[in-house]
Amino acid sequence: MLTLDHLVVVAPELAEGVAHVRNCLGLAMPEGGRHEAMGTRNHLLRLGDALFLEVIAVDPEAPAPPRARWFGLSDAAQVRADWDAGRRLRGFVARTGDLDGVLAAQGDLLGEAATVTRGALSWRFGLRPDGAWPADGAAPCVMDWGPGGNPARTMPDFGARLETLVLTHPDPDAARPLHAALKLVEPPEVVQGDGPRWTARITTPSGPRTLT
Repeated sequence: MLTLDHLVVVAPELAEGVAHVRNCLGLAMPEGGRHEAMGTRNHLLRLGDALFLEVIAVDPEAPAPPRARWFGLSDAAQVRADWDAGRRLRGFVARTGDLDGVLAAQGDLLGEAATVTRGALSWRFGLRPDGAWPADGAAPCVMDWGPGGNPARTMPDFGARLETLVLTHPDPDAARPLHAALKLVEPPEVVQGDGPRWTARITTPSGPRTLT
C-alpha cells in the first residue's frame, strides 16, 4: 500500500518555486535544507500531521552528484520547459513501510532504493537510473521514512491543508489502472486533458486556493 506523503513543486531556481507558492497560496515557505547526495535543496510547507508541500531545485553551491538527480532535476532544459508550460506542481511522493517489496514489483517504473539525507533526517527513496519522474509524473516516486515517520508534525503550521489533488492526463483509462496497480490509498482524481499535469486545491487562512 502507498500513502500520499508530500507534493512536489520542481523549480528551475529555488526562489522561483517559493515565489510561485506564495503567489498561489499567499503563504511563505520555511527553508528545509540540502540533500548532499542529490545536490539539491528545498523549502517545505506543512499540509497536515503527515503531509507537506516541497519546493525543490538544484543547489548551485553543491557539486554535481555522480548520478542523475531525482525529480528530473539533472535536465535543466526540461525543468525550465515544464515550468514555463505551467507544469510546476510536478507530482507527489508516496510512502510505504515495504519499499523493497514495492520496488521488487514495480522496479522498472519506480527504480531502485537509495539512502538520502537532509541534516539529521535519513530515509530510503526509489530512484530511477535516469532520475526522471515515473510515467512523466503520472505515477508517484516512492519512499520509506523509517521509524521516525513523516516529519510534517515538526514543521511550523500556517493553517494550510490539502483538499483535493487532481491529475489531468491525456489517457485517464491508462492512469487509473496504474494507480490501482501501485495500491495507492485514496488515489487522486484523474480527468481528461493535456498533461500529465497536477492541480492541488488547498485550504489556507485566506480561503481555498489552487496550486498548479
